[in-house]
Parts: sequence; C-alpha cells; structure tokens
Amino acid sequence: MAKGNERPRAAVFAYHEMGVVGLERLEANGYEVRLLVTHRPPEGEEVWYRLPEEWAARRGIRTAYGEDLTDGELEALVREAGADFIFSFHYRKLLGGRVLAAARRGAYNLHPSLLPAYRGRAPINWVLVNGERETGVTLHVMVERADAGPIAGQRRVAIEFRDTALTLYRKLAAEAAVLLDETLPRIADGTVELREQDPASGSYYGRRTPEDGRFEWDMPAGRIYNLVRAVTKPWPGAFCVLPDGRRLVVWTAVPAGPVGGPPGSWKRDSSGFVRVMCSDVSLRLHEVELDGETASGRRIAAFFTEKGIERLA
Repeated sequence: MAKGNERPRAAVFAYHEMGVVGLERLEANGYEVRLLVTHRPPEGEEVWYRLPEEWAARRGIRTAYGEDLTDGELEALVREAGADFIFSFHYRKLLGGRVLAAARRGAYNLHPSLLPAYRGRAPINWVLVNGERETGVTLHVMVERADAGPIAGQRRVAIEFRDTALTLYRKLAAEAAVLLDETLPRIADGTVELREQDPASGSYYGRRTPEDGRFEWDMPAGRIYNLVRAVTKPWPGAFCVLPDGRRLVVWTAVPAGPVGGPPGSWKRDSSGFVRVMCSDVSLRLHEVELDGETASGRRIAAFFTEKGIERLA
C-alpha cells in the first residue's frame, strides 16, 4: 500500500484476457483504477477472451478507446485521472513520452516474454514458431523504446511439446497474476528493485499476419509442427497451398515416422490417420479445413479422397 495508507491511483492501458488479469490484480493489491484505455476487437476476430471494458463498466470506471485519441488527448486523460502510475497490459500501441510522463510515479508494462528476449510483437506465437522450450512474463518500466526499460520482476514458464498458443497464453496469464502480486505492493510502497536490461543482448520480433501461417511440405516436420501449434485456433491457422491453388488449413498435427515418397505425398497409416511426408519425416494430421469444411482424425483420408486431393504439394 502507498505511504500514508492512500490507495495508489492507476491509469490502465489494457486489452485482451491479459488486460483483465492485470486489472484484477491491481484491484486485489489495493490500487484504485481511475481510467481504462483499451481497444475495440478487430472486425472478424474471434473474441474468446474477456474484455477489459466490461470489467471497467461493472465498476463505473471511465473508459476510452486508444484508436480514437491523440497522444495529447491521452496525456490529458491520464492527468485528469490524477494517476500515480500507468500500467500497460497487452495494450497494442506504444505510449509516447508525454503520456508516460503524465503519471506522477512511473509507468510499467507487462510483457509476455523473458526480456530482453522476444521484445516486440506476438512473442507468444514467435516462441512456439522458433521451438523454444522456455518463456515467461516480465514487468518492466516503460520508456519510449519498446520493451526496453528496467525490469521490476520476471517469472519463467516451461513450454511443453503439446503447448499451443492458447495453452501457453493461459499459462502465462496465470504466471502474470503471480508476478503482479509479487511486485505491485513493492511498486506502491517504493521498495521495488529495478534491473537494467541490455536490449542489444536480446531479440526483437515484429507483428505477424495471417499470411505468415503459410508453410511448404519440403520443410522439416518439426518446423511445420511448431508453426501449426503457434497459430492454431483461435488464431488464423497454418496452411499450405495445394497444387490446384486451394488453401488447406492444418489445425492440429504431430510429427510421426517417415512414410516414404516425396514431400507433400500422403498415405493412410495402419491406424487410419493421414500422414504427409515432409523433408525428413511425416506429419500426422488430426484436424484440417478445406473449402470451409473441416475433417478430423480418421475421417481425413476419406475427406481428401472426396475433395480429389492426390498430393498436397
């Protein structure tokens, strides 16, 4: 708690499920949320997560949408809120120096990676694409450069072979709650210890688009598998382009032994599943989508036959 038992006031920039987790932990740790700035979900995006604006509405907290406001207007809102702190939880836009300076005691961002590794956009997807075995969450001071400020705390999260972007997101959200419970009291009373980071020793990744989900069957099976689990539902999905130009989305698959034949050739194995040859071994398909229709498990072989698919490449 802040000195003098005054509740520290927070202006919160938050979006998505992680945004609600951050708001919940601020409330639980005695902060007074005076302002929420959020985003509207993009048109066509599957809203599987809780919305911060609904959390704020139940508490009568003033809410604004960042895409509607200039930096000057955001600065004015933060000052009107009398904010001691700014917190950013999964907010998709960098905050300018004037906005950050409007909070009297500092600004902090929750980032879903072990900074300085995976600075930038979509770290949850990127760590899976790259086959990492560990990631985490970091709470750090906000500066004008993305994800570059001193670190207030971190927690590590193991990445399991079966993790998808969704299961990993949920694991990170749970660890984020623990991290915030550890650090928010120390931020409020001024005892938090900060550790400088060296961004040059880490890595930076940009935003991903649906087209980044494309793969070719002459890639190693493990690389395709990592892409599939990185962008499977509720993300747009990994896909290949068939010889006739149609797009086949692979929602779920796992590496399996070789089946012979060139990359993109497929066979039904003894258990009834479809295996597709990659550059090294095969990928066993568990759920696919073509022409707006999905098929799963042992149904895929018949589905391919019905769709006239002799080869996938």
